[in-house]
Amino acid sequence: MAQSTSTWALKYRGATVEDLDPPPALSTKPTELISYALMNAYERDYSHLTVVSEDTRALLGYLNIPRLKQMLKEGAVGETDHVEKAMQRFQRSGKVYKVITMDTPLEELESFFTGGTSGSSGPQEFAVVTDGNRRFVLGVATKGDLEQFVKRRPA
Repeated sequence: MAQSTSTWALKYRGATVEDLDPPPALSTKPTELISYALMNAYERDYSHLTVVSEDTRALLGYLNIPRLKQMLKEGAVGETDHVEKAMQRFQRSGKVYKVITMDTPLEELESFFTGGTSGSSGPQEFAVVTDGNRRFVLGVATKGDLEQFVKRRPA
């Protein structure tokens, strides 16, 4: 039986995103082949890849690997298509994004995942962890990472 989020919050005890020890983000470019991005995700067992600009390294969007596999199965994209055909783009204008850094408390991250954080548009699958100025992608944290942290944490 899954623990409720309120039970989880009791186990955080001041922990931050840094305590999750998120793996470094694996980024791909819009012009890379889907097959290459998929291979990189499989090699590292990642469920999401960030997509960055080739010129500026600015964060453009992400690839949701389970969604990508479904798109491949349905024939919506092929392995020789470019990542830009399957990526989910971030909306830049008119949208406020919650900044998640290594110093973000886990209670705040959990709220972000459940859609309770200001600026989010409903429940989120993952968080892009950046520096405070949002210039560098440092990692990706998922709700599963949070669940694993709670399981490892002594009562």
